Amino acid sequence: MDQITSLTQFRNPFGNQEIELQEARYEAGGTPMLRLRIRERGARFTIFDVDPVTAKYWAEEMLKWATPLATDTPPLPAED
Repeated sequence: MDQITSLTQFRNPFGNQEIELQEARYEAGGTPMLRLRIRERGARFTIFDVDPVTAKYWAEEMLKWATPLATDTPPLPAED
């Protein structure tokens, strides 16, 4: 059976999307993946899996953009 572990959940305050990051480990084996689940307006989901190399690159690029612009205010927690 595939194993999905929730890593974090938060809400994007500007679009009101709930974002969850999960680790996906597949029964068939292979590289663990970072799963992004974005829930929009209560019903629509966007889900995709990212390999570790792509996730690292993506995170670094996001940090380069966000660091000079971000405040220290954390995102809102997702509602259960």
